[in-house]
Amino acid sequence: MNIVLLSGGSGKRLWPLSNDIRSKQFIKIFKKPGSENEYESMVQRVYRQIKKIDADATVTIATSKTQVSAIHNQLGDDVGISVEPCRRDTFPAIVLATAYLHDVQGISEEESVVVCPVDPYVDDDYFMALKMLGEQAEKGEANLVLMGIEPTYPSEKYGYIVPVSKEHTSMVETFKEKPDTETAKSYIAQGALWNGGVFAYKLKYVLQRAHELIDFTDYYDLFAKYDTLTKISFDYAVVEKEPKIQVQRFAGDWKDLGTWNTLTEAMEEETIGDAILNDKCENVHVINELDVPVLCMGLKDVVVSASPEGILVSDKEQSSYIKPYVDKLDGQIMFAEKSWGSYRVLDIEDDSITVKVTLNPGHKMNYHSHERRNEIWNIISGEGTVIVDGMEQPVKSGDVVTMQAGCRHTIIAKTELKVIEVQIGKEISVHDKQKYELET
Repeated sequence: MNIVLLSGGSGKRLWPLSNDIRSKQFIKIFKKPGSENEYESMVQRVYRQIKKIDADATVTIATSKTQVSAIHNQLGDDVGISVEPCRRDTFPAIVLATAYLHDVQGISEEESVVVCPVDPYVDDDYFMALKMLGEQAEKGEANLVLMGIEPTYPSEKYGYIVPVSKEHTSMVETFKEKPDTETAKSYIAQGALWNGGVFAYKLKYVLQRAHELIDFTDYYDLFAKYDTLTKISFDYAVVEKEPKIQVQRFAGDWKDLGTWNTLTEAMEEETIGDAILNDKCENVHVINELDVPVLCMGLKDVVVSASPEGILVSDKEQSSYIKPYVDKLDGQIMFAEKSWGSYRVLDIEDDSITVKVTLNPGHKMNYHSHERRNEIWNIISGEGTVIVDGMEQPVKSGDVVTMQAGCRHTIIAKTELKVIEVQIGKEISVHDKQKYELET
């Protein structure tokens, strides 16, 4: 099974846990199976479920370059990543991922590809349905095979698929745009299904359609000219113009966890992190990433979320309307996961920033320098090696390393390594960073 997971943008509706580089799919809120106090994110959960159904599945995540480090941090290096140089909507993204599968991964044109969002909250039967979707596409009865989700209520959030028959696999009669509630009721009465943006096709089909619409030779050529492509959705570019489309029904659980209200419905426990609810609280959920306790007294239908980015206290229903308020906020990114570990900003002054850095065992930072700031590394736990201007030095808990502006430096973790980094300078900026190749 070849699966392309579409990994979208910042997910501001889940502020303060999501930000411009930490999207909602990377927030760890789901209990790991068999674990008492370990959690996994949406993307980790989906990836684990795919591999459970098909251990040999080829999983490729179509995403922006800002998410690559977080993906490697949470899934390792085995997962395929099709990196969009810039945002160009779903048609260019899917074409790029399809070309990546063919030209980089060596997948045959005759094989099927299943495309779905990276962040649905589903059970294992959903991934069995994805496998069936791919198998149906390989039969060649239709050029596209869509998953039609049996609606559980007249939703205004989804488009609708009207099948020709009530059979499990049917040709598609027509599509309906997102309706109002009353119109949605009439669609459901006609036997319409939710369109959850899940579909399958033979690899050669999308490549052929892509070459009709875009002038490119292969994946590498497409990647190089990606910023010149027209922004257009896959629905407009392909689906609406394709007469041979089938739909397969899916009647299992399927949730889009796009808001705090829907997300808390999927939480297995009321609190994550250091939080206490008194016995007068009703339908209250707390996610606390800070190292200070949160105490809730007598609240009802409320979500509380605390992170280094900020604190949200909201009525659950009102939390769906958070985005325009978050758009007005323009703070520094206070937490991020990188391919080598993570960092958290502890303090910001006019001429200094203090950061806690955690490196995973065997990982290292880029070999880099800064022109406008000095840095001091205080090793608080673990063992590793520091390289400053080519000179290696072992470090352990209690050691202090000082780097002047212009020095090339990196740190390599032997064990998990925790470092307090103090940046000192007049103009501290994420853009003040020059990377170098590390000679070994």
